[in-house]
Amino acid sequence: MKKIIRIGTRKSKLALMQTNIVIDAIKKKHPEINCEVVEMSTKGDEILDKSLLSFGGKGAFVSEFEKAIKSGEIDLAVHSAKDMPMDLLTGLKIVAVTKREDPRDVLVTANNKDTINDFNKTNKLIGTTSLRRKLQIKRLLNNVDTKDLRGNVQRRLEKLISGEYDGIILAAAGLKRLGLLDDERINLNYLSVEDFIPAGGQGIIAVEGRAEEEFSFLKDSIHNEEAMYSLEVERYVMKKLNAGCNEPIGAYSFIDKDTIFLDIIYEHNGKVSRKKGSDSIENRLKLTEKLVEEILQEVK
Repeated sequence: MKKIIRIGTRKSKLALMQTNIVIDAIKKKHPEINCEVVEMSTKGDEILDKSLLSFGGKGAFVSEFEKAIKSGEIDLAVHSAKDMPMDLLTGLKIVAVTKREDPRDVLVTANNKDTINDFNKTNKLIGTTSLRRKLQIKRLLNNVDTKDLRGNVQRRLEKLISGEYDGIILAAAGLKRLGLLDDERINLNYLSVEDFIPAGGQGIIAVEGRAEEEFSFLKDSIHNEEAMYSLEVERYVMKKLNAGCNEPIGAYSFIDKDTIFLDIIYEHNGKVSRKKGSDSIENRLKLTEKLVEEILQEVK
């Protein structure tokens, strides 16, 4: 086993916090390993005035790291699982994932105590670039318009607090990891996974590495098999529905004992389909195939 492991991460505060979660877990179990953080910038971080779809989609946050892993510049990369593209570079794979944090989305308002019900009473402007979030917020609330908003969490909160938006939608996991749940400048309205299906992989930290390497020190320090099953299913949904296209999709699964439950929402050509079901963990991909086929039949 290498004594020095170079771990690539984006430069945002949230990305660094997530990387430190991974490193702390490794050090706790393997104090003999020295983890070096390699901060990198991606197109997704640098280009904020365009939609991700216009210059590479989710790959805009990952491609630089994949090249660095392949070249040997870094050994591992830490990602928010929901930001990873469906197809990874040949020879690479997700080698470990953390236990899932709170998967919910949150409607964040400035500290005026606006609630979900207040957004149904008067016209409100919500900031989000996510097609999934735009679809569901308009199904959940009446008097809302949406306007694109990209950038790290701090940048989005600044625009909210300055009054550019009445509300913004953020992932609960990111807010928690950044220590913002008790921030007095903002009010948090949690959106249940029943009312507002999360993005595939939301709340999970994924570690990417070379497929041929063992990385046993990750398996016994940070890896959570239940989260890996959920991520596998949710990514399979997105791949089958060709989620790289300009269409909204949400996929969320959870496990109770030996049963996995899956909930999917998808819009295609103006038609919205939502399907949910459950099966044994062993049959998780068969369940996914079944629900995806039902959705495709409904929206064709």
